Amino acid sequence: MENNRNFFITIALSVLILTLWQVFYMNPKMEQQREQARIEQQRVEAQKKEAGGGANSGAAGTPAPAAGGVPGAPGGEAVTAASRDQAIAATKRVKIDTPSLEGSINLTGARLDDLKLKHYTETVDKNSPEIELLNPSSLPNGYFAEIGFVGNDTTGAVPGADTVWSVEGNPTLTPSTPVTLTFTNDKGLTFKRTISIDNEYMFTVSDTVQNSGTAAVSLYNYGRVTRFDKPAVASTYVLHEGLIGVTGSEGLTEYKYSAIEKDKEVKPGKSTDGWLGITDKYWAVTLIPTEKQPFQPKFSYFEFKDGPHSHSYQSDFLSDAISVAPGQSTTIESEIFAGAKEVSTINAYEKDRQIRQFDLLIDWGWFYFITKPMFWLIDTLYKFFGNFGLAILATTVIVKALFFPLANKSYASMANMKKVQPKMVEIREKYADDKMKQQQAMMELYKTEKINPLAGCWPVALQIPVFFSLYKVLYITIEMRHAPFFGWIHDLAAPDPTSIFNLFGLLPFAVPAFLPHMGAWAVVMGITMFLQMRMNPAPPDPTQAAIFTWMPVIFTFMMGSFPAGLVIYWAWNNTLSILQQGVIMKRQGAKIELWDNLAAMFRKKPSPAE
Repeated sequence: MENNRNFFITIALSVLILTLWQVFYMNPKMEQQREQARIEQQRVEAQKKEAGGGANSGAAGTPAPAAGGVPGAPGGEAVTAASRDQAIAATKRVKIDTPSLEGSINLTGARLDDLKLKHYTETVDKNSPEIELLNPSSLPNGYFAEIGFVGNDTTGAVPGADTVWSVEGNPTLTPSTPVTLTFTNDKGLTFKRTISIDNEYMFTVSDTVQNSGTAAVSLYNYGRVTRFDKPAVASTYVLHEGLIGVTGSEGLTEYKYSAIEKDKEVKPGKSTDGWLGITDKYWAVTLIPTEKQPFQPKFSYFEFKDGPHSHSYQSDFLSDAISVAPGQSTTIESEIFAGAKEVSTINAYEKDRQIRQFDLLIDWGWFYFITKPMFWLIDTLYKFFGNFGLAILATTVIVKALFFPLANKSYASMANMKKVQPKMVEIREKYADDKMKQQQAMMELYKTEKINPLAGCWPVALQIPVFFSLYKVLYITIEMRHAPFFGWIHDLAAPDPTSIFNLFGLLPFAVPAFLPHMGAWAVVMGITMFLQMRMNPAPPDPTQAAIFTWMPVIFTFMMGSFPAGLVIYWAWNNTLSILQQGVIMKRQGAKIELWDNLAAMFRKKPSPAE
């Protein structure tokens, strides 16, 4: 049948697309394995490698931005740290304690370099260690945020990476108790820094500069986010990890680690608003200059011959000159986001704090107009059901209902195709040697019977954008991370942990890594896909028949490494499609081929001689 040809061509194209997706988008390994491997690797390196402070090429007192500008080399603690705890203990600090964060502020540089996320652990085990977002620069995985100044001979020493601040009053930063730091130089400049924090992940840094000298001074405010490592597993094409910002007329600027390693330095145009920083899959650290003071954003990659680090990645900004008259003071304010990329939290910051396009910190992709509504629907249903797996099942039902009119027409057209199958066979036999006349006769038959030969493609084609958008939601949103379903599925964003090769855990041995991953839900998905395809008569063409037979097997093996939530969606979608197609075909009076096709599989095929 012609509808079979188009139907199976669509399926074949779907397989090709999904295969390319699998290869080039590098579907993730189980998230807990990935993060645990990264943490362990960092700890081993920390024990083996000496880590010192190094020289700071941008130390305070640089004559002008052109001559030094924002610091770019490692700076801070001049220590040898065998562990994270030792690195933290090497300097004086102010404790951080909020509902979402814990850690400390390094009084050397007033640097955020010790931050853990209370609500997120390395693995699905709730007793596993908390995520360590920021680490001291003396460690191989050093990662910090810093606000400072660049001065000149007139200003004298200004706060930078090596400045040791003094604490006034309260020694602990909480949402209700800000911390005040002070520094006074030999030129009569007093810097008073007030750091406050909300209940989530936003720090506000307010610097007041008091000029007690006899001459006006001019200085520059800078901010930087610097890290010395990068994720142990490279990001995929479906997700951006690396340097990011929204500034100036350029808007969104993204540089993967590999791209900035090649370009070394990128300077977008000046800006008066926006943000910039470094983002990972689930976490990010960004700077938000909140004053309307013009600033120059920059993304950089540094290589070092000496010191504890071989390279670093940095996003920074440098303001235009800020003048302070004698006897006067001025206040400069900046914000630092350091935490989890929770959708509701990011959206609230964008709206409440008027941060330009802050939602782009989450990589919704080119098809955000599908992906964002998909997440909203799943998240809304999660709040009702209390389980993301059930929310995905309910989302599938809603999507099916929305596309029901189109699917109804498609299946009805397919049912009509089955009714006229004898006429189609007659046309093929009559014009077996003249393909042109055969096609003309077929088209005339379609016109007479009011049949759309492409109708069979729509049920499959409609699944593709939904499938991709759901994959994106499962892969990028932290809400799906470690979200359990029922039974053995403890993380919908990771592959099904079971395997058919050890009978889903019944046999007491680990599955070798060279074998393809194929869990229980992938097998369920393959069975439902097989049944759905057997709802249609087997095509007479041998090539189409082979595709018809092997497609479920190919999909079963391929889907095994996809997130479990996606496989569950596909299995449930197939089940609903079987029920929907059966009801429509019965209503149209068309024969359902499922039972005959299943029975034919067990019949003895006649030999060529017979």
